[in-house]
Formats: sequence, structure tokens, C-alpha cells
Amino acid sequence: MTSNFQEILVKLIALHFQAKQAHWNIIGRNFRDLNLQLDEIVDDAREASDTIAERMRALHATPDGRPETVVTASRLAVFPAGEQPSKNVVDLVTERLYTATRSLRYVHDEVDAEDSSTANLLHTVINQLEKQAWILSVENHTM
Repeated sequence: MTSNFQEILVKLIALHFQAKQAHWNIIGRNFRDLNLQLDEIVDDAREASDTIAERMRALHATPDGRPETVVTASRLAVFPAGEQPSKNVVDLVTERLYTATRSLRYVHDEVDAEDSSTANLLHTVINQLEKQAWILSVENHTM
């Protein structure tokens, strides 16, 4: 079980870094609103990674958030370098949010019966990140 927690920890750390990269380099339509929303995503991912790491410690596991571990273990696609059009950023960050929540759901389902406290914590993180993914994704919807 702790290896699955480590996997979601590094995904959340990578999500935090990639959303910040997007925040710094987004250009184009709706820049200001998207820039602010990306900062919210950064904060949510950072807070979630801290919550997961603290839960790991409470369960006597050792979280590993070193940069080299995050790079090799996160399994998130590399975020493109340089300026990125807002439409691309929306798609790229939304994809990463859903990738992270899929991992969270997998771990949630695994621990749900045996550790309801951890399952509740994971459920809260899943809800927050899925909400961010939904809000971000509608930016590219057309009528």
C-alpha cells in the first residue's frame, strides 16, 4: 500500500511543478483568469502532496519527494518548455489533473475497506482535483 502512496505523492508534486511552469509561460486568450486558476491548482496540488506525505508518516512510511524521485517515478508526461498558448495549457494541465486523480482513485479503492480515514482523505483530494479539472477544461469548450 505504501508504494501506491509514494506513486500518488510524486504525481502530485510533479503536478504542482508542471502547473507552475504553465502559470509562468501561458500566453493568449483569457490569460489573467487562467493564470490565477493555475495558481489555485498549484496550491491544491502542493497542499495535497503535503497531506499525502503526512498521512504516509502517520502510517510509518517514508515519503520521498526528492527531485530525482519525482522525475523518474511520477509518470506524468513532460510539460513542454517555453511559452504555451492558453488553449494548449488548458488541455495539458487538464490531462495531468485527470492522470493524478486516476491514481488517487486506484489507491482510494484499494484502501477503502481497511482504512476509512485514509480513504476519506483521498476522497477529499480527488474531489478537489476533479473540480479543478472540470473548471479548467470548460475553458476550451465551444457552443
